Amino acid sequence: MLHVDPIFAATSVAPATLAAGGEAVPPPFTVARVLTETRLDSWLALGLVLAAGLYLYGVYRLRLRGDRWPVVRTVCFLVPGLGGIAAVTVSGLGAYDTALLSVHMIQHMVLSMIAPIFLALGAPVTLALRTLPVRPRKRLLAIVHSRIARVYSFPLVAFAIFVVNPFALYFTGLYEITLRHEWAHELVHAHFIMTGCVFFWPLLGLDPLPGRWPYPARALLMLLSVPFHTVLGLTIMQSTTLLGGDWYPSLHLSWSDPWNDQVVAGGVLWAGGEFVSVTMLAVLVVQWIKQSEREARRLDRELDRQEARQRAAEASA
Repeated sequence: MLHVDPIFAATSVAPATLAAGGEAVPPPFTVARVLTETRLDSWLALGLVLAAGLYLYGVYRLRLRGDRWPVVRTVCFLVPGLGGIAAVTVSGLGAYDTALLSVHMIQHMVLSMIAPIFLALGAPVTLALRTLPVRPRKRLLAIVHSRIARVYSFPLVAFAIFVVNPFALYFTGLYEITLRHEWAHELVHAHFIMTGCVFFWPLLGLDPLPGRWPYPARALLMLLSVPFHTVLGLTIMQSTTLLGGDWYPSLHLSWSDPWNDQVVAGGVLWAGGEFVSVTMLAVLVVQWIKQSEREARRLDRELDRQEARQRAAEASA
């Protein structure tokens, strides 16, 4: 049985516009449908609302006791972080993710690379540690510093997962399974988000995660990831087989050719991956420079204190 999003089933179609499984094929992809069609009936939409509510409640608790929380962190977490996830999953764009491979690849980029970066910049773990009561805070620290967290957040392990997963998904039968089964499709969305968070959070280093590398090592690891999406994108563009098996041809879309759409999808991974990776590398270099400046100022203050103590000792003598 083919899985087609609810807006497609609700669209009036003639009998000639039915896919192989008897389901209504999607109408032509337009910007208007991206902006107007919204799905709020998934567990992911509920999770986004819950995450936003908990984050805002934490910020509210801090302000009640007179503590400050950077506004830029709140904006990063809510708007491009959670908002980016919502834009590609519960909007009209998400309604086409099983009809167009190019739309799925846009989801891939946002869920695994763009949104996790801004979620990490929001520092939700730090916010939770500053607002939770003693017992929940100790439990959270125990989870963050557990053996499993140490293994998965270790940069080389996270890098391997980040690089291998897309190849394992797209060049095996797993991707076709996600197209034919809604539960597998939703699971892949969650998997993209988790993979991106595991990779980017230790690199950005705002939350107190274990196994944090120094900035030169982080920048080197990010540099090694730059050609990854180039290789993946070119492989998809030059592939002689369609991803997803016969799924896309079975939809019989008169307004989209599966082969051309696959080339566009590979280009999205290639160009988008390069842009995000290079931008992230620049962010790490800027953080590295700022840390070096802070360390230099700290050393200067320590030297000034030592000189002041030495002059005081000489004056008393």
